[in-house]
Amino acid sequence: MAVPKEFSFAENLNYFYNAPNECLYRLQDQKIYKAITVGEETPVIELSGDDPGMITLRFLGDTTPTLTSTKEAVVNYVRDWFDLDRDLLPFYEMAKADPLLNRAVESFYGLRCIGIPNLFEAICWGIIGQQINLTFAYTLKRELVENFGRHVVCEGADYWIFPRAEDIACMTVQDLAPVRMTVKKCEYLIAVAQLITDGRLTKELLLETGDFKKAEKMLLSIRGIGPWTANYVLMRCLRMTSAFPIDDVGLHNSIKYLLQSDRKPTKEEILQLSATWTDWESYATFYLWRFLY
Repeated sequence: MAVPKEFSFAENLNYFYNAPNECLYRLQDQKIYKAITVGEETPVIELSGDDPGMITLRFLGDTTPTLTSTKEAVVNYVRDWFDLDRDLLPFYEMAKADPLLNRAVESFYGLRCIGIPNLFEAICWGIIGQQINLTFAYTLKRELVENFGRHVVCEGADYWIFPRAEDIACMTVQDLAPVRMTVKKCEYLIAVAQLITDGRLTKELLLETGDFKKAEKMLLSIRGIGPWTANYVLMRCLRMTSAFPIDDVGLHNSIKYLLQSDRKPTKEEILQLSATWTDWESYATFYLWRFLY
C-alpha cells in the first residue's frame, strides 16, 4: 500500500507501543497484527513498514479473504485507521509557526491521528474513558472485549474482535457485571448499542450532516455523551479535523508540560493558545498527547 511522504510507520508504531494493555491488536518484531471483520469473514493481517513509502499488508494463515471486495474493505480499513488519505502539509505548515506545536511536529513527524473506524467501538471507548485514568480504561476495555466480544485463532495466537452493537443491545446492566463499569456507563453503552442496532445512529447519518457542529449536536443529544466524548468520537471515528476535546486532561497536562508551568491551563488560555489551529484542532490535540502517551 502506497503511503504519503508525510507518513512514518515507525512513529505510528511507537504510538501503538504506548498502549501495553491493548487487546485489539498485537505488536511483534516491529509489525502490527490485527483481526478485521468484514461481513462473514475475519481476516488476520500483518502490517510492516520496511519499504519507504509503503505499508506491506499480509494476510495470515488461512484467513485470506475469498472475495475481492473483502480485500478492498480491509485495505480501506487500514487507510482509515492510519488516516492515510489526509494531506498533512497544511497542518505541518501551520504547526511549524506555532510555539506549542512546532516541537510536537519535529518530535513526531509522520504520525497520523490513529482512528477507531467502528462507530460503536469509538463511542464505547469514549464512554468507558470518562473520568478515569487511561490504565484503568484499558483494563475495562479488555474486560468488555474478552467477556462479550469474540476471537479467532491464527498461527497459534488469539485475536480479539470488539463486541458488535447487536451483542450489547439486548443485554441488561446485570449482564455487563463482569465489566467493572459504573451502572450509568453500562446503561449508556446499552442505549447506544440499541440506537446503532435500530439504525438511528450510524456513521453515515453523522457524516451526512455535512457540518461538524451539526454532527456534534447529534451526538450530544444521546444520553451519556457529553462534549468531551462527542469530540473524541468525531476526531477518532468521523475524522473531523475541527473536533476539539478541549476539556481533555491529557491535553491540559501536555500544555502544562510544554509551557513548563506549575499549573494546568484554563479553558480561556487554551482557546488563546489554539487560536491558529482552526480546522486542525484534532491533529493538534493528538500530537500534543504524544508527549504523555
